[in-house]
Amino acid sequence: MFSVSFSLRKLTKPQFCVCLCSRVGTLLSSPQSCVLIVNCSRIVQRHMSSEPKRIRTENMSAKKIGTHNGTFHCDEVLACFFLRQLPEYADAEIVRSRDPAVLAECDVVVDVGGEFDPKRHRYDHHQRTFNESFNSLCLEKPWVTKLSSAGLVYLHFGHRLLAQLMQLKEDDRQVEVLFNKLYENFVEEVDAIDNGISQFDGKARYNISTTLSSRVGHLNPRWNSKSQDTEEGFRKAMKLVGDEFMDRLDFYKSSWLPAREVVEAAVKERHQVDPSGEVVLFSQGGCPWKEHLFDLENELQVETKIKFVLYPDQNGQWRVQCVPTDLHSFQNRLSLLEEWRGVRDDALSELSGIKDCIFVHAGGFIGGNKSREGALEMARRTLQAAAQCPANGSA
Repeated sequence: MFSVSFSLRKLTKPQFCVCLCSRVGTLLSSPQSCVLIVNCSRIVQRHMSSEPKRIRTENMSAKKIGTHNGTFHCDEVLACFFLRQLPEYADAEIVRSRDPAVLAECDVVVDVGGEFDPKRHRYDHHQRTFNESFNSLCLEKPWVTKLSSAGLVYLHFGHRLLAQLMQLKEDDRQVEVLFNKLYENFVEEVDAIDNGISQFDGKARYNISTTLSSRVGHLNPRWNSKSQDTEEGFRKAMKLVGDEFMDRLDFYKSSWLPAREVVEAAVKERHQVDPSGEVVLFSQGGCPWKEHLFDLENELQVETKIKFVLYPDQNGQWRVQCVPTDLHSFQNRLSLLEEWRGVRDDALSELSGIKDCIFVHAGGFIGGNKSREGALEMARRTLQAAAQCPANGSA
């Protein structure tokens, strides 16, 4: 049987991990420790290519990662990248074939073979019997998008990967937070696109052609190219997805997580700012807070929802900003008083009875004061007015 071989440089050598969530017909007592065995009666094949391809390392005794040959897609490329970060697969030979006999010799097989069996490290999603999502395999997870080989490998190995990359223990809270974040904002998109799942119902108003999946697809040979060999493209695709994943992880670790910690501290200390617990204060401006605030209110079981956020601007003055009703809404939980909107400076101070006022936006979602005490008083007066006349609340 003919094969093509070349060396594949390892992108990184950190470890990856295991979510150990699946089912055996029915869920066992702990959804985090179950395993799903799928009875595969039919296999869906696509983009057939007759010759097996091998991406080899120098150590020919290394383990083997199997995936299909021919046209490659983002999901199996990403799955292979994930696996190559694990110490046991760091020097693995990547075997690209659809031959069952060749795949049977592999230690792990992704996106081909018609089996989902975590005990045997078989992670295909094309069989008719397969319709699993994160939610079906781990009931505590909310995502219902059908998994591709990328999502399957991430579900079973993602925690150990992230723990190693961040040099933390697997049970560290930050690992779980980033495990969820990276699935929702990186891997799920790959799952959905590979399974042909639209973001929305109805006709799209415009096309998006620069997704990670589409950029991986463009690395395949063109239909009319003289050479239809896919090995060089597959190697480039692994580097592409690896670089993007590592960059995204670095952003979440070095920027997103620190912002979450700032917001969490502010939420926990909110009663020191105002007894109502409806105002949070950041001592430093510029921190992205909205997404974290909504998540932490749920996580910390905040009963009385937070209405205002205070923070200093670049000029050392203070802003009071309203919390929206949800992350992407222009509606506020409680807007600044209607009679203040569009009024500025001395006129606003005279109208409100609060000194050093700078402005209140005509939309009522944000205002400014020269001092922290003044900005806090603007929030307090609005809360008091809403308590006296609840109908004047959000706007």
